[in-house]
Amino acid sequence: MDYKNIYFIGIGGIGMSAIARYYKFKGKNVSGYDRTPSELTEELVAEGIGVHYEDRPDLIPGTPEDTLVVYTPAVPADLGELVLAREKGYRVIKRSRMLGEIAEGQKCLAVAGTHGKTTTSTLLAHILTSSGDGCSAFLGGISKNYRTNLLTSHTPTIVAEADEFDRSFLQLHPYAAVITSMDADHLDIYGDLDHYRQAFREFASQVSGSLVVKYGLPISPADTPAKIHTYSYDDPRAEFHAENIRPDNLGHFTFDLMHPGGVIKDIRPGVPGWLNVENSVAAASIALLCGTDPEEISKAIASFIGVWRRLDVHLNTPALSYIDDYAHHPRELSSAISSLRGMFPGRKITAIFQPHLYTRTRDLADGFAEALSAVDELILLDIYPAREEPIPGVTSSIILDKVTAPEKTLIHKEDLLDYLKDEKLDVLVTFGAGNIDRFIGPITEILKERING
Repeated sequence: MDYKNIYFIGIGGIGMSAIARYYKFKGKNVSGYDRTPSELTEELVAEGIGVHYEDRPDLIPGTPEDTLVVYTPAVPADLGELVLAREKGYRVIKRSRMLGEIAEGQKCLAVAGTHGKTTTSTLLAHILTSSGDGCSAFLGGISKNYRTNLLTSHTPTIVAEADEFDRSFLQLHPYAAVITSMDADHLDIYGDLDHYRQAFREFASQVSGSLVVKYGLPISPADTPAKIHTYSYDDPRAEFHAENIRPDNLGHFTFDLMHPGGVIKDIRPGVPGWLNVENSVAAASIALLCGTDPEEISKAIASFIGVWRRLDVHLNTPALSYIDDYAHHPRELSSAISSLRGMFPGRKITAIFQPHLYTRTRDLADGFAEALSAVDELILLDIYPAREEPIPGVTSSIILDKVTAPEKTLIHKEDLLDYLKDEKLDVLVTFGAGNIDRFIGPITEILKERING
């Protein structure tokens, strides 16, 4: 059925907003609800998409015949708008199903993994766009090259970030895909690591052409009809890997990309950190398998300026540096901190971390403590609950108590800016997937005043 109106419940989410923008591009009447205003919802409004912030079932437009309702599983099942849409007979589908329907009949290139998928998918989309191959892309972050989470093209190729939350990625049937990592997460949904990894194997079974897997992950030919390829940061046993890796004094790396067809020499990612060498190898591997010119791949990687909140450098001087990152899983934190050590050797690293979700904090507290012990100073904030209700006994203290960093403290986010004004800082990094991003501007201003003052 060809719907006139597309209505989004939870329109401010990163994945939801990309689909909303897509249907606006397609000429549909697009509107929606979100719980709180944000920079992203303000951008949607500026683009002509109606957004409201109260549970108002009367604002659902049209009729069940001409209106499709899309929702995110992050909204509560008893939300008035969702209840009414179902009672009145509207077609109501999850965001993941909507993305699956958009991708049907097109050449879908998907990037899955516990971490690394946002930067890798955004870089892959940039490679295809920059090279002239073209693609539409639904991204899990804001591309700094394009200032959006949606790229549009009339080329029948789609790049999609394949999110494992709520088994969303099982709605996709890609032609080619990358799996970057399979570390335990979302155990409130999957129960344990075995079931979590089984979902990735099911995703692999839906890939029809080429599947690029991080070397060492437990995916075998029995799991997929696709041809399996492997990639790695620098392991020569992987088909795609970096060699001759050279860092510079700005935290950037230059490397040679080894691949089955030969070598691409002297690639220098436009974003710093060894982690972005690995992401570049992953994105380049899919592009090469899809026939993109090697020279165009090298140029695109060099011109890539990253994703908002992924090792995002806001200030960088010899005396004071500030980086923000979305990391909210122990392995992500470890990789990011390791990258920062490589970027800023010998300097004191102070991390501010806002845990995300009570269940994740409970299930991964030991891992968080181990990862965060690698910084010189830890400032820990209260847990950001997102969609969850509190769990008795689960607070940020269960992480802090096990952290062995030389300095550590727990403070409320309302006190953070005052605390930073008096703190001795060298390299500061903010971590988290909650609302810690609201502090990026104020923190940057405080640090600039310190430099200029």
